[in-house]
Amino acid sequence: MKKTIIPIRILLVLSTFLLTVLLYIDRACISAAKDDICSDLGFDLTDFGWVMAVFTLGYALFQVPSGKLADKFGPRGVISGIVLIWSILTAVTGMAWNYVSMLVIRFFFGAGEAGAFPSLSKVVFNWFPVKERGVVQGINFSGSRLGAAFALPLVAWMITVVGWRTSFLIFGGFGILFGILWYLLFKNKPEESKALSEQEKKYILENRQEPSANKGTIAFSKIIKSKNVWMTMIQYVCSNFTFYFTLTWMFPFVKEKFGLSPVEAGLYSSIPLIAGAVGNWFGGVLVDWLYRIKGLKISRRIPPIIGFSLAAFGMIMVTASGSGTMAIVFLAIAVFGADMTLSPSWVFCIDIGKENAGAVSGTMNMAGNLGAFVTIMAYPYLIEWTGSNVPFFYIAASLSVVAIIMWTFMNPKQVVP
Repeated sequence: MKKTIIPIRILLVLSTFLLTVLLYIDRACISAAKDDICSDLGFDLTDFGWVMAVFTLGYALFQVPSGKLADKFGPRGVISGIVLIWSILTAVTGMAWNYVSMLVIRFFFGAGEAGAFPSLSKVVFNWFPVKERGVVQGINFSGSRLGAAFALPLVAWMITVVGWRTSFLIFGGFGILFGILWYLLFKNKPEESKALSEQEKKYILENRQEPSANKGTIAFSKIIKSKNVWMTMIQYVCSNFTFYFTLTWMFPFVKEKFGLSPVEAGLYSSIPLIAGAVGNWFGGVLVDWLYRIKGLKISRRIPPIIGFSLAAFGMIMVTASGSGTMAIVFLAIAVFGADMTLSPSWVFCIDIGKENAGAVSGTMNMAGNLGAFVTIMAYPYLIEWTGSNVPFFYIAASLSVVAIIMWTFMNPKQVVP
C-alpha cells in the first residue's frame, strides 16, 4: 500500500472530531424537539425533564464497563459497536409512542453512547505523543459542542419539514454508516497500521507515554480508592452541572426569554455552544503550551482553574442580566470557561490511568453524568419550588468554586496503582 504524505494522526483527529460531532447531534436532537414531542405525547415540563435525565443515568452507569472494554479489546471494535447501538436507538426514538417507551429508549440510548469518550481516551493514549494530548482532546470535545450547536437549528428546521420522528430516523442512518466506516478504516494501535509511514510510526512510539509496570486491566475497586480519581470526579460533576444546562434546558430558556420561533431559538442557543468549542481549543492549546514551558503539574492545573473562574463569573452574571442578549453573552462566557476544563480533565485521566485510561476516564465521566442527571432535574424542579431559575445559576457558580479547590490538589504524577 502506498504511504500517504498526510500524517495519519491528522486524519485520525479529523475522524474522532467527526465522531464527537455526530455524538452530540444525536444527543441534542431531543432538546430541539421538546415542544413537538411534548405536544404529540402529552408530556409536561417535569415529564420531559425525566426523558432528558434518564439518558444521563444510562450514560453514567455504563461508563466504566465500556471503558474497560476499550482497555481490554481496543477502541476499534468497541467504538464501532457503540456508534451502531446509539444510532439505532436514535432512530428508534422517533418510534416512541408514550412516556414509558420514551424513558426506556432514552435510557438505553445513554447506555449505548457511554463508551465513546473513554474509548477515545484509549485512542489518544495509543496514537498520540504526550505533548500533543491537550490539543487532540480539545479538538475532540470541540466537536461535541459544534455538533450540539449545529443540531439545535438544524433539527428545529427539519421538524418543520419532515416532523420530529423522521428527523430522528435520518440522524440514526448517518450514525450507522459512520460506525461501519470506523471499523473498516481504524486500527487499534499504530503498530497495526499499514498506511502509517515508518517515520511517523517511529515518532509516535518514541514520544507517547510508556505503559506502567502493571499491564493488565485495573479493578474498579482500586480506581475508586484513589484520592486523585475522587477529586477528578468531583470537579467533573461541577463542570457538567454548567454544561448540561446548555445541552438540555438552554433552548427552551432562550426561546421563552426572547419570545423566538424554534429556528431562531436554535440559532441563539448555538452561540454558547460555539463559545464552548472555542474554549476547548483554547484549553487544549494552553495545556500543551504550558507542558512545554512549565511541565506536567502546571499544564494540568492552570487551564481548569482559569476556566472554572470564568464559568462561575458567567453564571452569576446571567442572573444580573437586564436583557436576553446579555444573558446569552454571559452564558457564552460561562460555557467557554467550563469547556476550557475538559481537555485537562481527560488528559489528566490519561496521565494517571496510562494503559487503563479508558477505565479511569470512564469513572470520571460516570460521576460527571450522575451530576448531569441532577442538573437536568434540578432546573425544572427549582423553578417549580421557587418560581425562579435564579437559584439554579447560583448553584452552578458555587460548584465551579468547589472545582477550583479540587484542582489545586490534583496531581497528574500520581498514577492509579
